[in-house]
Formats: sequence, C-alpha cells, structure tokens
Amino acid sequence: MWTILLMVWAVVYLPALAHPALLDDADTVHAEAAREMLLRHDWVTLHVNGIRYLDKAPLLYWLTAGLYRFFGVHEWTTRLPLALGTLALMGAVFGFGRRAFGLWAGFYAALVVATAPGLFVFTRFMIPDVFVTLWLTLGMWAFWEMLQSDRPSAWLCWGLAASTALNVLTKSLIGLVFPGLIILAYLLLTRRLQFLGRMRLLSSAVVFLLIAAPWHVLAAFRNPAVPGTPEKGFLWYYFINEQFLRYLNERIPRDYDTVPLLLFWLLVLVWVFPWSAYLPVAVRGLGRFWSRERLEPEQSARLLLVLWTVVIVGFFSFSTRQEYYTLPVVPALALLLGAWLAREHWLDPESVERRWARRISVGLALFGAAVSIAALVVWARTKPLAPHTDLADFLTEHPGKYALSLGHLNDLTLAAFGAFHKPLLEVALAFLCGFGLHAWFRQRNRLVWANMALAIAAVVFLLAIQQGYIIFNPILSSKAFAVKLQPVLQPDDALVINGDYEWGSSVPFYTGHPALILNGRRADLWFGSLFPDAPQIFLDQQRFIALWNSSRRVFLFTPDFNARNGLQGLDPRSVHLVARKGGKLIFCNRPLGQDLSPVAGRTPAE
Repeated sequence: MWTILLMVWAVVYLPALAHPALLDDADTVHAEAAREMLLRHDWVTLHVNGIRYLDKAPLLYWLTAGLYRFFGVHEWTTRLPLALGTLALMGAVFGFGRRAFGLWAGFYAALVVATAPGLFVFTRFMIPDVFVTLWLTLGMWAFWEMLQSDRPSAWLCWGLAASTALNVLTKSLIGLVFPGLIILAYLLLTRRLQFLGRMRLLSSAVVFLLIAAPWHVLAAFRNPAVPGTPEKGFLWYYFINEQFLRYLNERIPRDYDTVPLLLFWLLVLVWVFPWSAYLPVAVRGLGRFWSRERLEPEQSARLLLVLWTVVIVGFFSFSTRQEYYTLPVVPALALLLGAWLAREHWLDPESVERRWARRISVGLALFGAAVSIAALVVWARTKPLAPHTDLADFLTEHPGKYALSLGHLNDLTLAAFGAFHKPLLEVALAFLCGFGLHAWFRQRNRLVWANMALAIAAVVFLLAIQQGYIIFNPILSSKAFAVKLQPVLQPDDALVINGDYEWGSSVPFYTGHPALILNGRRADLWFGSLFPDAPQIFLDQQRFIALWNSSRRVFLFTPDFNARNGLQGLDPRSVHLVARKGGKLIFCNRPLGQDLSPVAGRTPAE
C-alpha cells in the first residue's frame, strides 16, 4: 500500500519542486526571511530586506534555512519542506486511520491527502499551513488514543503537548486554540469533562513550555517596545496585532481581504474534491454520542473528526478568512472518507449506503462530463497564444483582489485561456474518462478499481493545475526581471520597488540586492521599520525624484497599474524601459544598451 502512496506523492509533488519560479509576495518574502536568517546567523528575529519581520512563528524558516545552508538557495530547497510535510501528513493520516478504522481506511485516507487539491495548491508557495495540519493531526491522534484508556499513558499526554507546542512554533496561538477547542468540544458533548484530570496537565504543560517558550522569550527580549510606543514591542505586535486584532478584522495595517462566507464553506469541499462527493454517506448514521458511557473506538474517532471539522470551519466563520484557512480540516475529512471507503467493501451491495454511493458516482460522472464539455468549448473558442506572447496583455487587472491568495484568478479572460490549451485538455480527460470509469466500476461493485480510477483522475487534475501554474507564473513572479538585471546590477546601484515590497519581492530575492521602497511603508514591513536600527529604505516621491536625478544608477520596478504614480514628477527623457512582462515593468535612469526602449513623452499606463 505504501508503495502506491509513495508513487502518487512522487508523481504529484517531486516534479513540482524545481518549477516554476518562486512568486512575489508571501513566497519570496518568506524565502527571503529564511535566507537572511542564514546570512545574519540570527535564528530568533526574522528579517526581510534588512527590516525586522515579526509577523511569523519561526519553525518553517528554521527548516528552510537549514536546507539553504547545506544545499543552497534554490526553488527546490524552498519547496522541499512543504513536500516532505505533505508526505509526513500522509503517514500520520495512514497511522491514525489504521488504528481507528483498519488498514484499508488508513490507505484510502492517505490517498485522499495525497490527491487533495487544497494541499497541493497551498504547498506551491511558502506558507506553513501543511505543518499546522500535520501537528494538529498528530495531536488529535494522540488524544484519540488517550480516550481508549481510563489512565492515559504519559507519553501520549506529552505527545499531545509536544505536537501543540510545535504548532505554536509554526503558526502561533492557532496551534494551541485548535486542539484545545476540539478536545473541549468532544469532552463536553460526550459528558466526559472529568477526563481532563487524567491528561497529566501539569507535566504536559512543562513539556509544552520547554518546547514553545524559549523562542518567544528570546524574541521578546531582542525586540522590545519601540521608542515612543512603549506598549508596541514584539509581544504586542506578534500576539495582539497579528492574532487577536487580525481575527477581529482590526489588524494594523489592514493589508488583507476576506473570502465571502459561503465561498469559504464551499472551498472546504473543493480542497478534497472529488472525494468530498462521498461525505454525505461518510457522515451518515453518526448516531447519538452524548451518552456518559464510553464510545466504541470507531464511534469516538468519527465524532472527533466531525468536531475537528466543525470547530475549525466555525472558528473562521466569525473572522477574516483566507482561502487556505480550512486546510487543517483536510485530514479529518480524509479520515472520514477513508473509513467509509473501507467500510463500503463489507456492506451488502443493496444496502442504503451502497445505493447512495452508486448514485453519487453517477452524479460525479455527469458533473465530470459537464466540466469536460465546458473545457472543450473554451478550448475550441480560443486560439493558442503565439510563442513569447505576454499573457498579461490578455488579462484584466483587479488590484483590489490581490490581497487574497488566489486573487489573480479574477484577471482571467476568455482570450487568456488560449495559453492554457494543454491543461484544459488534461482537465477534460481527467473529468470525463476518470469520473466515467469510476462510475462504471462502482456500478459493477468493483470498488477498488473504482477508487483507483478516481485517484488517477485526481492526479491528472493536479498535474493540470501544475501546468497552469507554470503558464501563469510570469504574472505571479518577477524572476524574469531579476535574470535580466543580474548581469548589469552593481552594488552601488539603487533598486527601487514602486509600492508594496511584496509586489516585487522576487527581484531582490533572486538578485540578492536590497530594495528601496517607494510610497510603500505599509504591509508586512511597516512595524519593523519603526525600530531605531531599521535601514532607511522607504522613499517618498520627493526623495525618489532626487535619487533618480542623482549620479547614481537607479532601477525602478513597478506593476503596470501603479506605474503612473511611480513616474510622477520625472523628466520623461530620463525614463528608459529595461523590461516589460507579466503586467510589470523595470525602468532605469540611464540607457544601458540598444535593447532598451525609451518611453519619453508617455507612461506605460497611458
């Protein structure tokens, strides 16, 4: 079984390690934090572009910086921790499922994780949520094992404490809140609140503090209150601003957006599609679980998994939300689905659940046929874009949506799909043939073949997503500009990003050249810029004009939608276009050669 799971993981995740380029915004901002951790030999305070970066817990950056030290700074070393985290999550889900529901349940649950679109999409850039999901899974597994005994093992209690502490080092208080709320909800619902007294809370608290506390204490001492604002040191910013105020939509600065609630709920199902189609039968017949008597192991596991899902989705239903905030429910849903898919083998073919499963498979086949037809219609109505065509010329920019992780998808137009002909055919193939074969095998009670057909369809779908991601990469990454600048960029040259640092963060990351920020003292670098030792990298328009007109060579990176603001007040004759691609441009105040295009008399936004 593990051979199959490893093959699926390898096919999906290994080719995606080295390609495409890292993205602007969170991807290279976080990668830069890991790189500067290594360069500064400072494993306590994160820095980005020389500025203290106090937003994030350190564990993912420690792992990435360690890989950078031994293997160098590359795309694959940046993505490898996330890929290995997914593999470890598959192992945790397999083990939990095997213990709670049996061998086949563990296998199917791990297969759902391996082919889950949500995990794949949100391990394409450097965010720690796959590790949040891993530690939570290990903690919930330990708690379930504890429930099976009147006197839980000390090692299980300490394991829960350790996984919770690692989660706090991964994503701060969420790592403590999630397991705490889930456990409390379970014990309240089953009327076993007295079980808390058997969980060795004192020694578990010691284990938790030994792991989680040292970094927080060191970070607080090394990043004290900013002069003039005595209450706003690391502790205020990291805990109050980034945790409580963000949850209440009062974070400073407010540089984020929130997903509409109904879409947020729908995405829970999308992140485990197509397996999520079977959730209605997977949760059917949960029964009455509020008896004082101890539940059977399988019953307690199913209840725990349902509460795990409800608590996390409910928690974020009252706060600001990004698309990936529900990723920690993927293992719970995978285990529920794995338990059902394994149990189905032993049910009478004419049972209610089996009949419903056959109907669902037919519904999936019809849905797949509809999606395939739609993909083929789009394929037929669009023309492939010519080689070296700039995809940005066929998009409609919506800068107001870019605060969401998938906000750039709003830019797509029908003509832009001409660049995605191959992925469209792959999606059509996966949905039509894969879902069709899945239904055909299920109608004939060949359940293993049916589930393998669905898994293969999901793998092809993920490979199509990866192809689309590569095609769309010039819009999301500015590595091409770094490649163009690298041969000519000198240490004394000024590299200026017009607007937020995050808009062009891949340029300083790939060049290794620190950036100045024009009219962008906000977002993630705002708070760190208040410290007395912060480098003076923020420019207003007046200072930028003086720099541009000085004897120093200056490169200006700007998104197209913000170019007019950046070029305001400059002599058009001094503005020379270096490169344009993906809705972004670089200008220089000196002509560099015959490949440059003067833009005297106009701005690119005109």
